[in-house]
Amino acid sequence: MKLHLHSSDQQYQINGVDSQSIIINHQPYTQPLIVSDDALTTDWFSGAWESLDAERLTAILAFTPEVVLLGTGDKQRFIHPKHIQAFLSQNIGVECMTTAAACRTFNILTAEGRKVVAALLLEKHLVTD
Repeated sequence: MKLHLHSSDQQYQINGVDSQSIIINHQPYTQPLIVSDDALTTDWFSGAWESLDAERLTAILAFTPEVVLLGTGDKQRFIHPKHIQAFLSQNIGVECMTTAAACRTFNILTAEGRKVVAALLLEKHLVTD
């Protein structure tokens, strides 16, 4: 899916996504990553969806978000409610959605000046048991 380019002051912008890669600032990334308007971390997570634990999710907090978008690959999946509560207890909203939806939402929220972080998984990195 190709996303429309729009100009803004943000440093990182998602230009496209498919099941194999995420394109940020016209650079393709083929691994799971965390992105905010001003920071990018690659190799965030790879494994079975069920093994996504508090330690991996805590890495997102280093970005000091007000909203977290969790891109769950080609299918919408949900994290355990105890993990959601960990974000909510710090007044951080968290939404689970497909990676393509998370990419679109990231661009919209950053254009609005929101402090959003997208933790994005690619289907090819989600090992199924």
